[in-house]
Amino acid sequence: MKVGTDGVLLGAWSDATGADNILDIGSGTGLIAIMLAQRAAATTIHAVEIDEEACQQATENMAASPWADRLTCFHASIQDFAKQSNQKYDLIVSNPPFFSGGTFSNSQDKNSVRHTVKLPHGDLLSAVRSLLAPQGKFCMILPQMEGLRFREMANNYGIYCTKAVEVLPKLGKPVERLLLQFELHVKPLEKSELVIHDVENANEWSAEYRLLTGEYYLKL
Repeated sequence: MKVGTDGVLLGAWSDATGADNILDIGSGTGLIAIMLAQRAAATTIHAVEIDEEACQQATENMAASPWADRLTCFHASIQDFAKQSNQKYDLIVSNPPFFSGGTFSNSQDKNSVRHTVKLPHGDLLSAVRSLLAPQGKFCMILPQMEGLRFREMANNYGIYCTKAVEVLPKLGKPVERLLLQFELHVKPLEKSELVIHDVENANEWSAEYRLLTGEYYLKL
């Protein structure tokens, strides 16, 4: 799996303040979990990945990182993991599948990542409700329309959106992604905007993107 902007944004933006235990749902090759280990003082960072090969890659990547002693990847579905775990997490993050319909591609790996067949959003919300600590936060990234639908669905599970960042490729373009933070208590919604690319040069990152993500790139 390639390192994508979505994962980098989520790993850099998620609020890990005061989090002792962190969970990454659908970790892929471990990018977000490793980013959180770099920036957070959490003693336990767990990742759950249903794909065996991806889980193996994540485990190898975690072992090669400077924070290997705090990182563990479990090969399991989040549905099964939530049933078996007694752990409560201060921060849960997920860059989940987001196409709930449409035509499947010939690439099974791409299907697993982009379709919600193996991880329906209702199952994701049920798992979060079970695993999130009372004062914990759940952070995720989704395309705009899927994100708006997810926010509505989350209310039915007693999970409420408290922060939303509209992510634009550049000024004047439509919103492409939503960074969303949820909690178990209703709070006033904080809304903001993030522009990815520089106004004058579409091939350059914006100053705000550099500020948010710069410490995770070798070159930016």
